[in-house]
Amino acid sequence: MQRRNRPMRGFTLIELLVVLLILGMIAGLAGPQIMNYLGQSKAKAAKLQISEFESTLDLYKIDVGRYPDAQEGLQALVQAPASASDRWHGPYLKKKTVPKDPWNNDYQYVSPGQHSAFDIISLGADGREGGDGENKDVASWD
Repeated sequence: MQRRNRPMRGFTLIELLVVLLILGMIAGLAGPQIMNYLGQSKAKAAKLQISEFESTLDLYKIDVGRYPDAQEGLQALVQAPASASDRWHGPYLKKKTVPKDPWNNDYQYVSPGQHSAFDIISLGADGREGGDGENKDVASWD
């Protein structure tokens, strides 16, 4: 009986370690850039949503004659406040609820605002005032 010597197929341990090292280096370099890009896209989405609120608040003012006060808030865009129910022609937003910011926090609405007739603020990823990077606030006056 004669044995045939077949060459072994597969990867050596060193080859596998080299490939894993290369993949780890790529992930280490690309990972922070991808996370930074995601944070920037959420801030841009918040800015667009705030811009939509500004437009719908202008429509609200045309119908009612004033912007909602701080107590009525953005909820006045989807549900008629008692003080304006006879002139309210909403809902002014497509959905029946006020959307949350991209970090799933409520938008802060102040009327009268410090920077204009009203101020709208998203508190960013951390949900607190201030911050930088992904935690930076997005505001209607920026």
